[in-house]
Amino acid sequence: MVFPLWRVRPSHLYLRCSGIHARRCLSTPRSTLSPPTVNLLGAEYPTDTTTNVTSSISSKLGRNLHLQSAHPLGILRHLVESHFHDFTAFSQFSPLVTPAKNFDDLGFPLDHPGRSLTDSYYVNRDLMLRTHTSAHEVEVFAQGVRAWLLSADVYRRDEIDASHYPVFHQMEGARVFSGNANSMRDLEEENENLSAHLAQKNIVIEDVPHVSETNPPQAGHDPRHSELVARNLKLSLNSLILALFGGRVGASEANPLRVRWIEAYFPFTSPSFEVEVFFHGKWLEILGCGVVQQRTLISASVQDSISWAFGLGLERIAMILYSIPDIRLFWSQDPRFLTQFTPGQIHPFKPYSKYPPCHKDVAFWLPDSGLHENDFCDLVRDAAGDLVEDVKLIDKFTHPKTNRTSQCYRINYRSMDRSLTNEEANAIHASVESRLKSNFGVEIR
Repeated sequence: MVFPLWRVRPSHLYLRCSGIHARRCLSTPRSTLSPPTVNLLGAEYPTDTTTNVTSSISSKLGRNLHLQSAHPLGILRHLVESHFHDFTAFSQFSPLVTPAKNFDDLGFPLDHPGRSLTDSYYVNRDLMLRTHTSAHEVEVFAQGVRAWLLSADVYRRDEIDASHYPVFHQMEGARVFSGNANSMRDLEEENENLSAHLAQKNIVIEDVPHVSETNPPQAGHDPRHSELVARNLKLSLNSLILALFGGRVGASEANPLRVRWIEAYFPFTSPSFEVEVFFHGKWLEILGCGVVQQRTLISASVQDSISWAFGLGLERIAMILYSIPDIRLFWSQDPRFLTQFTPGQIHPFKPYSKYPPCHKDVAFWLPDSGLHENDFCDLVRDAAGDLVEDVKLIDKFTHPKTNRTSQCYRINYRSMDRSLTNEEANAIHASVESRLKSNFGVEIR
């Protein structure tokens, strides 16, 4: 499982329709027709009214940053795989999946915000870009592997700033236990050994109950078994966090590594938890986890078993460990970035020259059909690529007489590798305005 879920924003409150056809109304209609097919990873796929994959997104398919041994994402992936050295590692699944695999098989409700066209990338109504690695979870469980890790690139439509990017990388792990008494006795002994090991380390853990009324075991689970599995999950992840962060966050005898567990809710686990690490004076969310919903194991034909799972974002942790200030840097091909990293090692990123930004504002009257912010951000990304650093809504008002609504966005253009001239920024910005008018029918102010 990959955790946490999408954060529910005000724009999601109207998600009440069911079925992909009805959801088309959630995305601003485009005035231009999609081509009959779209080429992804060397193959042609038919398009329809749900197609919203842009050229800037399709160009990222196949880059597989997490498989590059000297890339910070690849280094972090290898460190996690080395820690769980007896787990089977998977990393070659195609990013193209069905909505059923991505949502239905995992129990996502029909009105979940992640299903909407404004949040996810659809090739057509029957195919999409996975939004999380959990899209492959049932098929991995079905292979009969008892302990596994899965890493992959995932795709979500989102805002534009230094910590958000529409393509990122996730890693999840799961472990399956037989539900018989002998297996549970072995697990209890393992838990005691793990606990004794952690007690000798320089780490302080703020814990919550393994199961509780507010974070209950599943109806079909023996509460004692659920508690043992949840405890094993916590101990295993505390050990991983210690391996990744111990000694790298300023920890000392007087200032140990601090980890905090928090009760959480996910539709695919119960009980569920989030984990935070105290870093640079504040708590940072690291990962989510829980005891896998039994329906997932049943769907995979895994009988008489119970499982835990966790999921983490590679970029989120790499930005902390390497002190990387902008998520766009992971996609840089500049040698000044790429040559800083060595397999198996974590050293702080050394910034090279900071190039000046070029701010441009665009103000426009909204069309009657409206314009979702993610549609706007995708248009900017498609026009500017990684030259756009952030996009912020700086003004919004409704005319008292005409009742028309106006929005003004400030777009910050900045190259990570060179100086961007004002003329270049003007040309890109003109393309943004032109696409706004042709694709969404807005009136530039």
